[in-house]
Amino acid sequence: MLLGCLPLGAHESEPDAATPAAAAAAQLKVLVYSNTGYYRHPEIPKINRWLVLLGHEQGFEVDVTEHWKDLLPEALAPYDVLLLNNANELDLVLPEEQRKAVEAWFATGKKGIVGLHAALVHQTKWPWLNQLGGCDFNSDSDFTKAKVTVDPAAKDHPTVKGQPAEFWIEADWTNHDRTVTGLPGFQVLLRVDESTYEPVRDYFKTRGGKPMGKDHPIAWTHEPAGGGRFFYTEFGHDLRSLATPFVRRHILEGILWAARRPPAVAE
Repeated sequence: MLLGCLPLGAHESEPDAATPAAAAAAQLKVLVYSNTGYYRHPEIPKINRWLVLLGHEQGFEVDVTEHWKDLLPEALAPYDVLLLNNANELDLVLPEEQRKAVEAWFATGKKGIVGLHAALVHQTKWPWLNQLGGCDFNSDSDFTKAKVTVDPAAKDHPTVKGQPAEFWIEADWTNHDRTVTGLPGFQVLLRVDESTYEPVRDYFKTRGGKPMGKDHPIAWTHEPAGGGRFFYTEFGHDLRSLATPFVRRHILEGILWAARRPPAVAE
């Protein structure tokens, strides 16, 4: 069932609603879903808490659930964004009725889905989500520092705006089964340079793991015809990258963009 709102120890003061962005965010409702059918990342509960705190600090509501009943149409309807926190192989944990409810909710054109890290792992048995994300999982790296580049065509997108054209950052980097570059309705935001780290960790080297090569997108958007907005980022494996100023802003702006809200006010 829904777990909500303010974690222990969070600051109790009201958010500043003096700006248009803050006023818009105050009406925003985000549902975080974090159940898993495949590997469960140990920091999922901490990331859920991090997301709730982010919402509180920015003036919007975040609820957390792992129960399929919270994705029934009447339960899902009030939310603007469904955020998949490392929620993988969802056909094993979400009944078909709930999957169809998510599809119908998104198709209204006013809703958004945000996927963190493992949200695109083993989703091929939910064809709609697989097509929305554009790819699936092949393998990954160890948590390591690598060089990331901003796609020049996306430099003004709120999720990367103001970031240097290339920068170094630590994360767990996922190899997908194909690139989303050039797919209709997709916009690549960030790529990782595989020459700056070892893209396939030892566990996957004997299990068919393959690097993606020169075109390795790690964050992108998808706006399908007649639907809502989808934002995906490889960041979100654990709190080590989430706690950085860039990734915090990256995910916040991804949520606001998916919900068709103004970008956050500069902090």
